[in-house]
Amino acid sequence: MAHIDQTNQAERILLATLRICIGWVFLWASIHHYGSTGYVAGFLSSTKTFHFIYGPLSQSALMPVIAFLVEYGHMLIGLSLISGLLVRVSAPFAIFIMLTYWTAHLDFPYVQSINNLLIDEHMIYAMVLALLINRRAGHYFGLDAVLSRLPMFENNAALRWVA
Repeated sequence: MAHIDQTNQAERILLATLRICIGWVFLWASIHHYGSTGYVAGFLSSTKTFHFIYGPLSQSALMPVIAFLVEYGHMLIGLSLISGLLVRVSAPFAIFIMLTYWTAHLDFPYVQSINNLLIDEHMIYAMVLALLINRRAGHYFGLDAVLSRLPMFENNAALRWVA
């Protein structure tokens, strides 16, 4: 029985560590490009395989809105993952962003360079985020464990999924 407890504890620590590390990736992206609509526009204008989708966005009047959503979306996802609060809400958005970046970097069949054939770090991040959702990683050294014990979440099946 002690071996099972040690394995479960090791898994909880690993999931919390993965959650916090990916959260930092998102938070740093927000901090690093804070206030720069030029970064997002430059990124969108340099796409290859799906340039017909992303290219026009880089010249769009919506560019300030897109840049705002990217910047603050990254920040909120990062804070959610680091704190372990509402991980099952933020992680699907993070997966969407990772899959969007994957398509934006795609120069079929390569991703960013010839070293990545169809798979790159964005796909790996998306899979880890799916694991974090599935394993309820916000409960491991995170605030979702506290949230789930609140009567509002305990007594409501729809909200119970969130925490």
